[in-house]
Amino acid sequence: MYLIVGLGNIGDKYQFTRHNIGFMVIDEITKNLSTSNINNPNFQSTLLKSGYNLFSKPTTYMNNSGVAVHSIKEYYKIDLENIIVIHDDLDLPFGAVKFKIGGGHGGHNGLRSLDSHIGKDYIRVRIGIGKPKEKLDVANYVLSNFSKEEMNQLQDIIPHTIKAIESLKTEEIDVVKSKYTLK
Repeated sequence: MYLIVGLGNIGDKYQFTRHNIGFMVIDEITKNLSTSNINNPNFQSTLLKSGYNLFSKPTTYMNNSGVAVHSIKEYYKIDLENIIVIHDDLDLPFGAVKFKIGGGHGGHNGLRSLDSHIGKDYIRVRIGIGKPKEKLDVANYVLSNFSKEEMNQLQDIIPHTIKAIESLKTEEIDVVKSKYTLK
């Protein structure tokens, strides 16, 4: 079983923010799947099941994502190597897509929460959101909406990311890196 987690914040005001790219990928990946809703308040997550895959959008807000993921991981006894986390990455240029296992959180509070609750050795799908052009504070930047032009570019980036996620289930991460990394 795979647990595929998109990081983001709940609520309409965050729907198209840079910090919600993980939620956007989960929405896209599940929209044409036959899924069932798993309603368990202990999971603190919008949780869908399709075949042997679980798709999670934690409802704890970004900074406490690890709480939700930990409860799902423990209940379903999912190994870390079968957890795929999709998140925004401020240190990558907009549109870059990279993959890794483990590593530091780089100041990302969602990853910090995950690391403290489940450990670091899960698969990370990092989607670049770039850095603010001006001295805009980082919190405001990640919580700002994508521009219209960026939203148009995401029409290609998100499907590309979904193909990579599907490949992560059957191929080694180094193979996926060589096939799907966007710089």
